[in-house]
Amino acid sequence: MVHTIDEVIEMAKTANINIRVEPEVKSTVDGIFSHFGLTVADAVNIFLHKSIIVGGLPFDMTLPRYNEETLAAMQEARDIASGKIKAKSYASVKEMIAELDSDDSED
Repeated sequence: MVHTIDEVIEMAKTANINIRVEPEVKSTVDGIFSHFGLTVADAVNIFLHKSIIVGGLPFDMTLPRYNEETLAAMQEARDIASGKIKAKSYASVKEMIAELDSDDSED
């Protein structure tokens, strides 16, 4: 296909977008996109064009919904990690399994 000079000039027009990302994120996506023969800039262009096609973000944005038991477990994990509560420890695997089995018999 042969292009006129006006078409070539029109195709050469681009706008720059500068974004900041964590170095690990960039490195990871560089590797992922390279498997498809794409650069990060190519992937961003695909994202932008798809956004135009769908009239918004090309994926659903939702907040995760957790039940009360899961929310309580997540809070307990945060409390353990921050040192607010002490995590259980066991002298042996046998001791841990015995406690787990006794918890099952209480239900």
